Amino acid sequence: MALRELVGRDRAIVAVDLASQRQAAVVCDHDSVVLARRMFRGSAWCIGEILAWAAPVARQAGFTGVVLACEPTGHRWKPLVVTGRAGKIPVVCVQPLLVRRAREGEDFTRSRSDFGDAVIIARLTAELRCYVPYLPEGPWARLRHLGARREGLVRRAVAAREQVRDLLECAWPAVLEAAADPLESRTWRAALAVSADPAVLAAMSEQEFLAALRERLVAPGGKKVWRRIAVAVHAAAADPGGIAAEREAILERAAFAYQDWTCALAAQADIEARMAAVLDELALTALVTTIPGLTSVGAAVILAQTGDPARYDSPRTWVKHAGLAPQANESGTYRGRTPSSGRGRPGLRTAAWRAMFGAVRCNPVYAARLTYLTSREVNRLTSGQAHTALAAALLRQLHVVITRRVPWQAAIASGTSTPATVVMPAA
Repeated sequence: MALRELVGRDRAIVAVDLASQRQAAVVCDHDSVVLARRMFRGSAWCIGEILAWAAPVARQAGFTGVVLACEPTGHRWKPLVVTGRAGKIPVVCVQPLLVRRAREGEDFTRSRSDFGDAVIIARLTAELRCYVPYLPEGPWARLRHLGARREGLVRRAVAAREQVRDLLECAWPAVLEAAADPLESRTWRAALAVSADPAVLAAMSEQEFLAALRERLVAPGGKKVWRRIAVAVHAAAADPGGIAAEREAILERAAFAYQDWTCALAAQADIEARMAAVLDELALTALVTTIPGLTSVGAAVILAQTGDPARYDSPRTWVKHAGLAPQANESGTYRGRTPSSGRGRPGLRTAAWRAMFGAVRCNPVYAARLTYLTSREVNRLTSGQAHTALAAALLRQLHVVITRRVPWQAAIASGTSTPATVVMPAA
């Protein structure tokens, strides 16, 4: 077993409880006996000092080497991985959830201490309840960080968008009635770019407003003014409604929120273009876009959360990693509901969910499967449950497409055919 080779019984376990400026380190044997412990002051980059202290302790106890273990706390585990691997010292990580559960299992309390946590990390490592950390490199590292940047921009855009809606509901509710889904309308958004103050728009003639609107429409990506919406916005400016006493102040704030929204959307578009370029560099764009409805950006967002799919044993591990795997609930003759586990990377779960919502509109196989799952007589699923099942299927199929370098095939995805031997050429 590969993990047992790393955590061999001939190696002492150096467990570190990571913090900002204090690192609690213990040297333990495989029976959780503490051979030595010490508190080191400094950032995680003092790991060299920790290893220099731990090595003689391990040799004196009869061990031929050490294995380094920690929790993946923020970014602080990365200096341990880099330093350990540079010195040919195995490095493993223990999931924080396991540490928390093991801490309560010590004496059924929530008592905690730095050295206590380090000993728990060492014990879980000895039990092989650990894993080898993955440190992305090259394009995969860039994709991971671009994905993190995009995730932050999406949150900013959504927050600013909802703030625009809330403020307009208070000070200019009439403008929200100008379109069926105003915040999705490029014409409506361009009208706010002209001015978020209804008094300014009302002072314009309809023709002047339309001319100003055409100039502004290019910014949000529009090409043609939707006249019905434009006329409705102009009419709403004449009778804005809402709270007159605070209107001027609220609308000034709404204009700032609109600027934040447009800036976040522009920055998000730039990041998505960069992510698509990384996917081209990895020669994966042609493969992932063989799945109808899945864009290169949608696939890049998923891959930013997972890293290189080749490091996963099977497509099912991707589903478990996302927390979309079914959770059994059975005992004896009892058969309960089997919801998704929800344990994994929330960002990956969200990326797969969003990608599926886009794909199901353009993919006949997914659309048919959604209809079947929500209309069958036995074990009928709700729309949310069906989309979750389809998101898991998308992850499994995307893993196969990338790792085996084969194009997506509708017959195989629908279960009416066996896999073919068609292989996409490497770039």
